[in-house]
Amino acid sequence: MAKKSIPKGVIKDVIIVGLGVLVIWIGLQVTFGTQNPFYVVASGSMIPVLQVYDVLIVQGHEPFEDIEIGDIIVFNRPSDHNRVIVHRVASILDDEPKTIRTKGDANPSSIPGTDFPITEKEYIGKVAYVLPQVGYVTQLLKPPINYIIIAIVIGVMVVKQIIKKKNEKELSFLDPYSSENPNTIEKPAESNKIEKDTKYSQHIEKSEPIENSQNIEKRLEDIEKSVEESKMDENDKK
Repeated sequence: MAKKSIPKGVIKDVIIVGLGVLVIWIGLQVTFGTQNPFYVVASGSMIPVLQVYDVLIVQGHEPFEDIEIGDIIVFNRPSDHNRVIVHRVASILDDEPKTIRTKGDANPSSIPGTDFPITEKEYIGKVAYVLPQVGYVTQLLKPPINYIIIAIVIGVMVVKQIIKKKNEKELSFLDPYSSENPNTIEKPAESNKIEKDTKYSQHIEKSEPIENSQNIEKRLEDIEKSVEESKMDENDKK
């Protein structure tokens, strides 16, 4: 049994979509100055200002030296750098180098190793925009839902290419001279409906009429009769 290959049109669409996403993502990174401009709030430490599943747009171009008390920033946890934290700046601990302490609005106090000491090394960016509850989409895209969505998208692309090829095949069998109904072929015009050629018709009308077969037979009979009469006359003379 022959293996079915993926239509070239599907591969082309996938490449176009992939390149489009890549270009958009790179553009966002350049615009906001971070490897990942989007973060989803995963805890309630900043309630009521930030709710769980709010999406944060982080501005990495904001210099760490310009960060002030009261700013909400995104940073790597200083103790191990294996977790991203979103807290508010509570105080400036040192100026050389600049070191700050943060605190969650809903937390009773700052947590050592999590909220401080924060230096430029841990700093990611300042929160510029908040998209409320948009983070629920990320929950919908977790496995296996994300794989199902990808399969549906590819399936739509395949169906699209199949329909396109089918339409092209149908068009190839159509009569290019048919205008109203592509499924019918026009019959050639009847001879009595063809317009006469004026010059040709005039030429025929001016010429002598052509004798029909009956007139020709009659003339032949008259010739034979005259030949017989001439023979009889010769015999009588003898």
